[in-house]
Amino acid sequence: MQIQFLEASATPSTRLVARLVNQDAIPAELEPVLAEGARASRFTGKAGQIFEGFAERGGGLARVALAGVGSPGADDRLAAVERAGAGLVARFLTSGEAGLTFDLSGSGVSAEEVCALLLGARLRAWRHDVYRTKLGDDQKPTLKAIAVLGAPDGAAVAWEREAAVAEGVEFTRQLVTEPANVIYPESFVARCQERLGAAGLTLRVLDEAAMRDLGMGALLGVAQGSERPPRLLAIEWRNGPAGEKPVAFVGKGVTFDTGGISIKPAAGMEDMKWDMGGAAAVAGAMLALALRHARANVVGICGLVENMPDARAQRPGDVVTSMSGQTIEVINTDAEGRLVLCDALTWVQREYQPRAIVDLATLTGAIIAALANEYAGLFSNDDDLAARLTAAGEATGDRLWRFPMGPAYDKMLDSPIADMKNVGARFGGSITAAQFLARFVDKGTPWAHLDIAGTVWADKPGQTWDKGATGYGVRLLDRYVRDALEG
Repeated sequence: MQIQFLEASATPSTRLVARLVNQDAIPAELEPVLAEGARASRFTGKAGQIFEGFAERGGGLARVALAGVGSPGADDRLAAVERAGAGLVARFLTSGEAGLTFDLSGSGVSAEEVCALLLGARLRAWRHDVYRTKLGDDQKPTLKAIAVLGAPDGAAVAWEREAAVAEGVEFTRQLVTEPANVIYPESFVARCQERLGAAGLTLRVLDEAAMRDLGMGALLGVAQGSERPPRLLAIEWRNGPAGEKPVAFVGKGVTFDTGGISIKPAAGMEDMKWDMGGAAAVAGAMLALALRHARANVVGICGLVENMPDARAQRPGDVVTSMSGQTIEVINTDAEGRLVLCDALTWVQREYQPRAIVDLATLTGAIIAALANEYAGLFSNDDDLAARLTAAGEATGDRLWRFPMGPAYDKMLDSPIADMKNVGARFGGSITAAQFLARFVDKGTPWAHLDIAGTVWADKPGQTWDKGATGYGVRLLDRYVRDALEG
């Protein structure tokens, strides 16, 4: 979506013009036919409302949309403005209109609100139609450009930062949406080398031999049933104080998950192409940080494997030795994400000595049973880190809900023949998964685990996404960096 800012004195060059309307404040200067039409339609400016009409302007016919943004002082004002931008694009994306002008003249919106408006619009416009060859004309997106008229001072500069975040979200969505025959460990790395390398990020790649030399038996055990070789990808961004230890983001990247020998039911297995949503979120967040030149030191780690059930695949009951030296009895080969993450966690701590770690993983179905698709689960050994992540989630809409951890849950992982099992009891599955990961975090290192299984993919359109990949996690991590590292 092309976005440009116009001078306040400019005349809209598009037939489609949109205005933001506060609660119970339909503009007095609006043409009577539009004002009366809005009232007749019970449009009052409530957040989420949209009214569309036509009026004669400048000797031509203008298509005018009004978008409600609620009360100016409301706590959810930015979310309401973002929703307005997204709602307008959703309504007109395939309308036949090629351009939309946001007329903000006299609206009193702030630069921050303009950014929210445009971010909602751009994110809702994203689609992945690469493989769709038979779309009808009425199904094809026509809206290609947005012009902003009458924006306050500083809005255009502020938008450059938000545009970087939007690009990160879009990159994550692209990775998550692609099928598993297109995105697998090697091609995931190749996509990142092409896009992230061009953005100024430094990439390091460990192949199977390197990981074997390091003793990553847990990660390699998951990968051994696939013809697709695994990869460990490190993405470095160093633009903070010299010598300061980085924060690490670690993502689960199972590019397709059959469940292995503990095979999943056939129904819905096609969805398991997005079991790499954590790694995709890390990659997108790192891209956003680079594009906006974040003043921070951050490293992103993506553990990339495919979990397949061939003759070489690990079996239930096998024991593997992790890079940390701890042994794991594999009770269920479908609890593979934690096996990938545990070696990635050990490696990043030994290689980078991070000041804090946040991992993201589509880890358990249990988290969906608990939270549906509204929140991701948060588990942490550090209250300050948990609070900062929760606040970042509230600010961006990538919401988190914290769960308990403790010795009683940890005991459920004890194995009679190894240091631990990879699954616990039937109940509390998300918690015992987090307890498993906690065993691989060095004492004194602040760590948070985000179980994002219910939030990376949507079966129906949401506020800023169509059905499919949501890009969850990118905005959350970017906001955390802004607030916690850049101040």
